[in-house]
This record gives sequence, C-alpha cells and structure tokens, in this order.
Amino acid sequence: MRIPLIDHEIWRETITTLAHNKTRTFLTAFGIFWGTAILALLWGGAQGFEGIMRREFAGLAANIGGVSSWRTTMAYRGFPKGMAWELTIADIDNIRRLAPDIESSSTINWASVDVSHADHSKRSQIIGVEEAYPRLNTVIINSGRFINASDIAATRKVAVIGRNLANELFGGEEAVGQQVQLAGISFMVVGVASQMGEASIGARVDESVIMPSSTMRQAFNQGNTVHFFIFAARPGTTPTDSRDAIMRAIRLNHPIHPLDDDAAFFQDFSEFFSIIDKVFLGISLLALFVGGCSLLAGVIGVGNIMWIVVRERTHEFGVRRAIGAKPWQITAQVLCESILLTTVAGAAGVCFAALILAVIDQATADPLQGLAGFELPFGVAVSIIGVFILLGSLAGTLPAVKALRIKPVEAMRAK
Repeated sequence: MRIPLIDHEIWRETITTLAHNKTRTFLTAFGIFWGTAILALLWGGAQGFEGIMRREFAGLAANIGGVSSWRTTMAYRGFPKGMAWELTIADIDNIRRLAPDIESSSTINWASVDVSHADHSKRSQIIGVEEAYPRLNTVIINSGRFINASDIAATRKVAVIGRNLANELFGGEEAVGQQVQLAGISFMVVGVASQMGEASIGARVDESVIMPSSTMRQAFNQGNTVHFFIFAARPGTTPTDSRDAIMRAIRLNHPIHPLDDDAAFFQDFSEFFSIIDKVFLGISLLALFVGGCSLLAGVIGVGNIMWIVVRERTHEFGVRRAIGAKPWQITAQVLCESILLTTVAGAAGVCFAALILAVIDQATADPLQGLAGFELPFGVAVSIIGVFILLGSLAGTLPAVKALRIKPVEAMRAK
C-alpha cells in the first residue's frame, strides 16, 4: 500500500493542477508569502530595534546608581526647608565605609573650559573621575592609557582626551605624550578614548577631557566638593538597597532630617533598564500578535481556496471514485495542494524577510559595536515555516474530508 503523502503520482497530479490554475495558485501563494514575510519581518525588526536601543546604552553598567546634593525638603535643627548643601569628599568616605553593598564607585566633577593645543582651541567639557570609572561607564582606549590610582593619589596633571577632540586639536598627529592647555593650565595627554554608546555620565567621552578627580578639584578651585557620586551595586542587590546607608552617611556631615530622604538626588539606573526590558517585551509580543494575525489571514485564505477547489472538482472526484479511486487518494490530493502551497510560499516569504532584514542590519551597522541584530534566527525561520505548514494542512483538512464524503453518483451529476 502506498503512503498518500509520499505517492509520486499524487504529487505530480498536484503540481499539474496548480499549474493549470495559475491565477488562483498565484493569489493563494501570495497571501501565504505575505503572511509569513510580515511575521518574519516584525519578529526580526523587533529584535533589531531592541539591538539599536541597547546599543545607545552600551557601556553603561546595568546595576549602577548615583547620588548628588539637592535641597532639603524638611526643616531641621534650626535650618529651614529648602536649604542647599554640597556633597563632599568626607561624605564619599562615609558612604564607602557605611554602604557594604557598593562594589565599585567613582566621584565625578565637571566644568567647561577652553582646551587648546598650538593654534587649535575649543570650548569643551572636562570631567574629573577616579580609576573605577571605566567599570561603570565603559571607556574605549584608542591609544595610551586611562587615569589610574597613582595619578589620583599624586594629583598629577594628566589627561585623557576624547577621540573627536584629539582629531580637532592634533589633526593626524599622535596626541599621547603632548601637552594641552586647560584654561591656561598645562596637562600631559596620557590617552585618547571614546565611548561605546550614546548615553554617558557627566559628559560624552569623545568630546571631553578626563582627568583625575583630585587634580580637577585642586586645579579648578572646587575644594572638597563632589558633583556626582556613581556606584555599582554588588551582584544580588540593587542601587536602591544602598539608599538608606548612603543617606545615613550623608547625614553625618549635614543637618538633614532623619526622614528627609529627598534631600539628596538619588538615581537607580537599574530601574530604567528594567523598564526598557519591559518595553522590549511588549514590542516583541505586539509584533508576534500582529504577525500572527497576518499568518492566520493567509491560512484562512488557503482554507477558502481548498473549499473552492473541492466544489469545482466535485464532478471529477465522482468520476474518479466511480472508476475505482480510493477515498484516501481523493483526500490526499486536496491535502497535498494545501501543503505544497504553504511550504513553497511560506519558505519564499521567510527568505524574502531574511534578505530585507540583512540589508537593514548592514545599513544600521555601527563601526564600534557591529550589527544591531535585524536578523531572523534559523530556528525561528524553521518554526515559522513549520507552523504555517501545520496550519495550512489543518486548513485543508475539512475540505479534504468533504471531498472524501462525496458519493460517486451525486458527484457525477454535479456540474
């Protein structure tokens, strides 16, 4: 006994039938093609969009927080509500001592000055940081080195300048080892750096000058003031877990009410990344829903066409039954048409989507971070085709059963 779906005669007849009805076959196949293409494009597009957004924040540690001075919101010890206060080095020492869940941290100070070398000058942002800064906001060292602990301890007048700024000041010359003037003060360039994403803390590295925080406070008369304190929480904790300890440390040096937690400006960047993850999940689910609806529309189209096929070929099926055709041969004929249409058109739709996504991926590639991720994984592509074949087969089942129940005598009378 022949197995219906591997019977060469049935497949040959199926191809002949589809070729004979070119317009109907094309329109049905196009509906399937478009449904799979839309689903694949939406899925790959959602992944690519997520890749682009994550690329914007590349380099920032996901589990970081920050704190800076603000104004009190409660009166305390004779000091009025709204009192301004300054974060200091003494506060930072207390925070590091009293907040055990902080893994690494850096103070940040900033200012805007004229940066010059030879005949070139530009107004630029300068930021003073500590050696742990690259662990919190990844810095790409293009040449030379970054600020180290010895530079901070010795208050050295050394600087790391951004790649774009180095190109403007030095042209094609090597910047490392040369001097730059910052508001008339000479600094030795020890490195040229850039950053991965668009998001930055303090200032964009490519356009800025980075120096030891101790040197910046001394050279630019900032005393013991710290503009911002950034830190990474230990694994298993969040920055918010350290907030109470940070506020206790700050209150040791400032008249801030014990319940006034809003006197300091506190940021938990991990919450922001969590929100982004939820947004991306929502986008993926929306893409899956819309693509699934397109897929379902294609499947319904297949089912409708199969009903029309059975209706048009009722007389033919009756004649074949009358001359000895087996019931399974009639059923297999209808099923093979739906399977062949969904397989070929579905595979074509997925291939078309993969090609479009590849073009978009190349067009949005970043020199530093590579491709954004507009792609359709092989497993997903196979799954889409497999689901469409399954649904297409189910769509053809009812028409096939109807064809099976046709009585030869009644079918031969049909016109």
